[in-house]
Order: sequence, then structure tokens, then C-alpha cells
Amino acid sequence: MERERTLSILVNDHPGVLARIAGLFSRRWFNISSITVGACETQGMSRMTIVSHGDDAMARQMVSQVMKLVDVIEVADISTQKAVRRELALIKVKSTKETRMDIAHILEPFRVATVDVGHDSLMVEITGDTEKIDALIALLTPYGIIEIARTGVTALVRAGADRGLTTEGENEINGNVL
Repeated sequence: MERERTLSILVNDHPGVLARIAGLFSRRWFNISSITVGACETQGMSRMTIVSHGDDAMARQMVSQVMKLVDVIEVADISTQKAVRRELALIKVKSTKETRMDIAHILEPFRVATVDVGHDSLMVEITGDTEKIDALIALLTPYGIIEIARTGVTALVRAGADRGLTTEGENEINGNVL
């Protein structure tokens, strides 16, 4: 059964690592829905979160192929794990004196921050899961969205959850040895 897959990948922070991993996905015909990369808790390393879609066999192949890359330290398919998944979006929407109050009422339950106000637009910052951001975009669309910038999903497994890690010399996904 095909479903959304989230991989958490710990890599050495070297030039070209992102390109090699993205190239591997491309060569295997795995579409990347979202990719985020940033510094992590260990100096000289970065954590990547890649969201793709596929079945269990594809997920195992993704983990196995990524683990073969030189600068990859660990890979975890956290798709079924209890994890915190967040995305950040900046949304610039058309606004006038007449529509600002209506837009403000829409924004209130989403707990967004207004980060810029112009004569004919305003920009908001929202953090949350993908569904929350999609819902806000749908509500703002009738007012006229000018621009959207989204970070993509970043995720960490919750405390006490089994991470299904694959490290050098060990191939495991969701507790199953490959």
C-alpha cells in the first residue's frame, strides 16, 4: 500500500551530500515531496528529513540505498513512529482596509504571526503540520494569495518511541531486519 514516507537521515555536513542523496532518489524514480536539511545536535553533522510516497518495499529500498552513501551516518523510516512533524510557511495575501478584519478573524484560530503589513497585502508566518497549513491556504485563497514559501516537513521521533534506525552495518526498518 502506497503512503507518505518520512525518512530522518543523519549525515556528515560536507559539500555535495544533499546533491548525492537527491540524485539517488531521482535515479531510483522516488519523488521527493519535501526535503529539509539543517544543523543538528552534533557539530559537523546535519539532519535531513525527506518526505516521499511509496509502499513498504520502496521504503526498504530507500533506506537501503541511502545507507550505502559514504557520508550517511544513520537512517530512520519514521513514517509509522510517534513523531513531531512541523512545517513553516510564509504566506503573502492581498488585503485592503475592508478585508483586513475578515482576514484577521481567519488567522486567529491558527495562531499565526503577522510578519509584514503593506498597503495592499500582509504576510503571515504559520508553523504546524501540513494539514493545518493547507487549511489556512484554502481559507485565504479567496482573498488572493500573492506568494507562498514553505520549508517542507521537519520531524523528530517522540521520547520513548522506537526509531527503527539503520546505521552502518545494520539494515533495519520499523524493527524488521532486511
